Amino acid sequence: MSRTRVHTHPSAPPARPARFAAATAGAVALAVALAGCSGTGPEDDPEADGKGRSRTSIAVNLTGRQAKAGEPVRVTLESGRLRQVTVTGSGGEKLDGKVSADGRSWTSSRVAAPGTAYAVEARDDQEGTARAEFATAAAEKVNKLTLAPGKNSRVGIAQPLSIVFDHPVENKAVVERQLRVTTSNNTRGSWGWMRDWSGKDRVDWRPREYWKPGTKVTLDARLNGVDSGGDGGWFVRDYRTGFTVGRQQVVKVDLDTHRLKLYRDGVPVKDVPVSAGTPGGEKASWRGTAVLMAKEGTINMRSETVGLGDAYDKMVDYSMRLTWSGMYAHAAPWNAAYFGSANRSSGCVGMSDADAAAVYAEVRVGDPFEITGGDAKGTVAVNNGYGAWNLGWTEWQAKSALR
Repeated sequence: MSRTRVHTHPSAPPARPARFAAATAGAVALAVALAGCSGTGPEDDPEADGKGRSRTSIAVNLTGRQAKAGEPVRVTLESGRLRQVTVTGSGGEKLDGKVSADGRSWTSSRVAAPGTAYAVEARDDQEGTARAEFATAAAEKVNKLTLAPGKNSRVGIAQPLSIVFDHPVENKAVVERQLRVTTSNNTRGSWGWMRDWSGKDRVDWRPREYWKPGTKVTLDARLNGVDSGGDGGWFVRDYRTGFTVGRQQVVKVDLDTHRLKLYRDGVPVKDVPVSAGTPGGEKASWRGTAVLMAKEGTINMRSETVGLGDAYDKMVDYSMRLTWSGMYAHAAPWNAAYFGSANRSSGCVGMSDADAAAVYAEVRVGDPFEITGGDAKGTVAVNNGYGAWNLGWTEWQAKSALR
């Protein structure tokens, strides 16, 4: 690896190494342009201070104006001990780092980001200083992401952290190491990778069990300067979000008894008759745990959007989305004859206007809908909305790139 040396003597040409002034009163090195030659010894060094003491040079591993992004910044001292190194990006951000045990080198804990100019300032244990500058090449392709839930939101006890990436992520383990989740009560959880319903790469973080009410969750995605790998491009910024878990609330839907019950802190607070999807084909409902994704209110539902042959086109009230494939809980007054007795919908969990309004008012995005019974076409897939709860804990952990 080539290293750039930076000269600090005011009268020397740019092609000399950066020098720390010897420990004399008021001796401070001056910053000049980048250069690339190696240092000289004290016997033949024309820049020795006349008393037999040689000035010391530093080397920076990243050089010029098109340096490679995605690598840590390393500053090496020719002799003596480094006391402090500061690396500041053009946006004012600083790269943290650590001086080695022998004091001869410093390495940043984070990598240099694309398209960023950096200023390096180093100080040795004799109060000498040196400065250097370099800039990284701009990213040819940038990867961005979408986070859920929204920042500062209050969600139900089953809501995962979910990240969908604009471009493919080949370096999944590298990316996952930069995704730091902290909670107010040390909740245990794990990331799991999947292909989102949209076809994009996605990674979710869920606890081993449902969240405890009141838990505060923070995600610090320290991705600036990370390469997605393959054709995914670079991340050029960090992301930070957080949410708070609301009350303990579970919705249980029994396809066999045709009932929907809302439990709060283990106590039933709503019990309403429903009619779910017609069994025996694509109109059947899904079983398993589906997490309430959104409360969408009144929306237009059309059969062609979910691949059903016989057309319907209705404005539907109190719509609560449960899957990407189009399963909702909602008002379905046209199905009133079957509430509590038979499943005769096109896949959704329907109820009366009054019951749907009451349930809609009580539920929160992130609440689990636990759907049981024989009249189902299968289990909610892990990527069909938030289906992570349909995997056992060991199965879910296995979806981490770090396992």
